[in-house]
Amino acid sequence: MASSEKKSKFLFYALLYIVLFFASAVVFSQVILRGELITLPDLSGKTVEEARSLLSAKKIDVAISEKRFDSRTAKGLILAQNPSAGSRIKPGRTISVAVSQGSEQIEVPKLEGRSLEMAGQVLKSAGLRRGRVTQIHTPRAAAGRILGQEPAPGTITGRGSEVDFLVSRGEAEKRYIMPDLIAKRADAVLRRLKALEFTKLNKTEVWYPDLGPGIIIRQEPKAGSLILKRNEIRLEVSR
Repeated sequence: MASSEKKSKFLFYALLYIVLFFASAVVFSQVILRGELITLPDLSGKTVEEARSLLSAKKIDVAISEKRFDSRTAKGLILAQNPSAGSRIKPGRTISVAVSQGSEQIEVPKLEGRSLEMAGQVLKSAGLRRGRVTQIHTPRAAAGRILGQEPAPGTITGRGSEVDFLVSRGEAEKRYIMPDLIAKRADAVLRRLKALEFTKLNKTEVWYPDLGPGIIIRQEPKAGSLILKRNEIRLEVSR
C-alpha cells in the first residue's frame, strides 16, 4: 500500500514538473519573441535613404512599391508605408513604401487669340485653372479675345496651377463733350449731330413765348457732359 502511494506521488510530481517545464518554456519563448519584435516608426515625409538609415540598425529593409504624383508632398519623400507606423515586426523583414513624384508636370498650352470661354475649356482638359483676368481697350483684337497669358505658352508647371490672362475689351469708344446748344437753330444742330454719327436723337416741340419756331430751349445731357455716340440726346425746340 505504501509502495502504491509512493508511485502515485512520484507520478503526480513528475507530471507537475513536466507541465511546469512546458509552461515556463512557452512563457520564456514568448518573452524572447516579444523582445525581438520591432515597432515601426512613421516614415512619412522622409526620403527612402533616410528611412533605410533609420531601420538598418534594426535589420529591416525598405523597398519602393509605388511612385505617384502628389501636389502636397515634395518629390522623393515617402507618402505611405506597409506595414503602417506602429506595427510590430521581426528583424529581417522588408517594408514597402509609396514615394511622391511631386506635382504632375504639365506644359501650358498657347491660348492667345482664343476666346476666354474656349481657353477655360482647354485649361480644364489640361488639368490647369483660370487665374486672374485683366481687361483693356485695344484695337488689336475683338472684345473677349486673349491678348497675353502668364505663364507663357510652353512653360512647364504643376497640375492645378493657374494661368492669368490679359483680355481685349475691343476698341475704346470715343468720348465727346456735350456743347451748349441753347438758343441755336435745331435743324442745323441735328444735321451736325447726324453727320458725327449720333443716331439717338430725340426732338420735342413745345410752345415758348416770344420765340420763333425751331430754336433749342432745353437740352439733355447738359452742356459740358461727357457723352458717347450711342447715348441719347434729347432736345426741346420751340414751335
